[in-house]
Amino acid sequence: MLEQLPLTLVNAINCDHMMKSIYFHFFAFISLAFIGFTACTPTEKMSQEKKSKVAGGHSPLAVMFDTSEVFNANLTGFELYDPDRESVIYAQNENRYFTPASNTKLFTFYTGLKMLPDSIRALEYVVHGDSLIFWGTGDPSFLHSDLDNGTVYNFLKSREEKLYFSDSNFDDRLLGPGWSWSDYNYYYQTEKSPLPMYGNTAEFEIQDIQLRKIAETDSGPAVRPRFFQSYIDTLSDPEPEAPLLFRAINGNEFEYKPEADTSSYTIDKPYHYTPKLITQMLADTLGRAVSYLPKVPKPDSVNVLYSIAADTAYKHMLRPSDNFIAEQLLLVTASELGKPLNSRSVIDTMKSEYLEMLPKEPQWVDGSGLSRYNLFTPGSIVRLLQAIDNEFEQNEALFDLLPAGGERGTISSWYANRNGGPPYVFAKTGTLSNNHCLSGFLITSSGKKLIFSFMNNHYVTSSSVVKEEMEKILWYIHEHF
Repeated sequence: MLEQLPLTLVNAINCDHMMKSIYFHFFAFISLAFIGFTACTPTEKMSQEKKSKVAGGHSPLAVMFDTSEVFNANLTGFELYDPDRESVIYAQNENRYFTPASNTKLFTFYTGLKMLPDSIRALEYVVHGDSLIFWGTGDPSFLHSDLDNGTVYNFLKSREEKLYFSDSNFDDRLLGPGWSWSDYNYYYQTEKSPLPMYGNTAEFEIQDIQLRKIAETDSGPAVRPRFFQSYIDTLSDPEPEAPLLFRAINGNEFEYKPEADTSSYTIDKPYHYTPKLITQMLADTLGRAVSYLPKVPKPDSVNVLYSIAADTAYKHMLRPSDNFIAEQLLLVTASELGKPLNSRSVIDTMKSEYLEMLPKEPQWVDGSGLSRYNLFTPGSIVRLLQAIDNEFEQNEALFDLLPAGGERGTISSWYANRNGGPPYVFAKTGTLSNNHCLSGFLITSSGKKLIFSFMNNHYVTSSSVVKEEMEKILWYIHEHF
């Protein structure tokens, strides 16, 4: 067909085909370029986000986490922060919420640092004629075997007025929200109360007796033939190494040494708070009458008695992870603020006045971490630790309050310095069934202080397996950062 057309028309048609081909390839190139650009953008963005979390882009820490069978089998969150550079070194799931368990006590600790004076408020009281009416403040130290300094006891014992106790300022439940009801019988879940005594527990001394001796029958020692019953000589003062039964080589007298091994230990059992019980215990302890006034409102102006140093309470809360002290400190804070004794009111005040700097709003419901309603993120805990750190001029003062790896507290058997040097981890543990967290400070071999939060939820292995994996990470950081 083309051969029959005029040459100018043929050239025009060829030119038109050429231009269409150019346009087609041009638009195809633009389309492919756009598709490629949009397809690569999320990858590049994710890479940039990763680089923002990992100094220098690629990090051995990322490899250690990604290849860990332990961390891949449960939900793990982690953040490592350099306070000097104010930058995140590495993070994983740092904005996800985790059950913190006793990491919650770090929030209670910060509450004390911001709202409590140097000493704990122990009693509030007024004097009317020959009567002294007093209200508890939640002070955990009264008659506590590890905390009491005698201040409250001596005050109440020595007063000439008649003593009247009132709990009209107590406006809280004895057990916290989300606590396991079946744990009420265990020492770690004592009730909250306005006037704790003896740590709100009764201490029982248990004797464990093991006895090895010849069994007895109606006719005497169990030996066959019974003829030998008369040949048994019970030693009154045997040698320590003497066997239970011994016969000399040239005789038939059996020397008999019964063995008894007795060991003792104590069991703490929480008691149930009632005003009647408290007044009876006070009267018995003080050796004088104490009466209960149930509905006497606490006046706005009261006298205040202080007891132990606040740092003493913090240390006994943080090192052994004492739930009782943590819960009571929130009540003490309410008293210090002039509020009824209620944990919720203190938590709400803290969240509105001191915790708005956290990257994620905490779901915080109690002082100890017994509740599974508590939910925090690793990033928020790191920011909280930074705020706690800012309250102390010297590292030593802060670190002295915390458990120390391989040395004391809840991590005395973990995170020891493998080179035989001083502790390098100062951190608060948090453990509930299937949940273990560790958050605090790490000192590197070069002397640098870092802040970290390690949170593990939903594992079905023993916590030791998780701790061993955590220890690998923390020791690597100590050696290489």
